[in-house]
Amino acid sequence: MSKEAFFISNFSSQMIGDDGAVIGKQVYSKDLFCEDIHFKRAWMSLPQIAEKSMLVNFSDAIAMNAKPKWAMIGVVIPKQFSYAELNELAQGFQNVAKAYGIEIIGGDTTAGKKLMISISVISELQGKALYRKNAKVGDFVAFTGALGNSYKELTKLLRGGHIGKASRFMKPDLKAKFIYKAAKHLNAGMDISDGLSKDLSRLLKASGNLGLHVKHTMPKRTLCSGEEYEMLFTFDARKKKLIERIAKQSRTKMTIIGKVVRKRYACRCKEHHF
Repeated sequence: MSKEAFFISNFSSQMIGDDGAVIGKQVYSKDLFCEDIHFKRAWMSLPQIAEKSMLVNFSDAIAMNAKPKWAMIGVVIPKQFSYAELNELAQGFQNVAKAYGIEIIGGDTTAGKKLMISISVISELQGKALYRKNAKVGDFVAFTGALGNSYKELTKLLRGGHIGKASRFMKPDLKAKFIYKAAKHLNAGMDISDGLSKDLSRLLKASGNLGLHVKHTMPKRTLCSGEEYEMLFTFDARKKKLIERIAKQSRTKMTIIGKVVRKRYACRCKEHHF
């Protein structure tokens, strides 16, 4: 058991284990975005850091078929930050909040050696909640978009290279339009933040330790590329044409990777946490 899983196991709430906690018609989610763990200051401007820290949280809400409405921001601010740098960071938060129609309603700040951001998002369900736990034997398993570019871009950055401002690693492309239309027809879903294979193992475990009959063998770069923030989901095989039509209407690329079966699925990627 990883240290992350061990720590989480100390808490007994049944709401723990999805991209967010569903309470009534609202979804509560939180993510951390920390310097030298999730990003390096040399890679991203302060507005870019603020924007991505918000987007990865919005991804959790969208993954559960919820629309982000309010956000609370916690920031550990390096003591050497100037007022101009603080303004840049704040402007980044405000820009992405405005683009998504979200109100920043509070938070907290403290001083520290490195920049660390904690975002709490309160969202409203757009219908039924989309959980990880409801995949069924015989379901098709699919993901949106294309996977692997984030891993490629991160590798380039780690080797001292540069990537574009609109690259996947810098700015996740959230698939809200597709999810809000398709959610009522899906059985299970989550966003891909730690790699397709790792997140698929979580979804299938939550659904009763199920497995996957693979349609096509995929390279490790596709299976293990984290920071993608595409959607992973399952649906009744009889709804294939319907889901494909919704994907086409929302201009969303969709790839079916196999079917849910009764054997247990084993993750092929290294643990990202601890």
